[in-house]
Amino acid sequence: MKFNIEDIKKLREETGAGVADCREALEETAGDVKKAKELIRKKGIEKAARKSDREVKAGMVFSYIHHTGRVGAMAGLACETDFVAKTEDFQKLGRELALHIAASRPKSVEELMKQEYVRDPGIRIEELVKEVIGKLGENIQVTDFKVVEV
Repeated sequence: MKFNIEDIKKLREETGAGVADCREALEETAGDVKKAKELIRKKGIEKAARKSDREVKAGMVFSYIHHTGRVGAMAGLACETDFVAKTEDFQKLGRELALHIAASRPKSVEELMKQEYVRDPGIRIEELVKEVIGKLGENIQVTDFKVVEV
């Protein structure tokens, strides 16, 4: 199956991957956008595994407060550089993790990483973090979190 520039554009928008990565994934999957998206996700997870031993010395704290005002969560998310900490992908991940923590109330970082993501039960938090690592090219770790409830 052939693919065109619109397929590459669509895949880039959905995955955040570079043009060359999108083109390569479409070539490997004979132009199947759905399979190419999955291939890019898998490659991102592989990249994340290679970066997992790199030191994280930058990052941010993210918070979420439920609309009732009775439950809130804070999450510490660390990365290698301030540059990555300021990206929209990193910021979105931090906000989503804080929301997830408030909703699921894990007891430890290890438990959190094994949980299914509240917005998409087909994916674990660990996979969500690894996707962002693959996209941004830096090690990212959840360092700590706290849930407060009244």
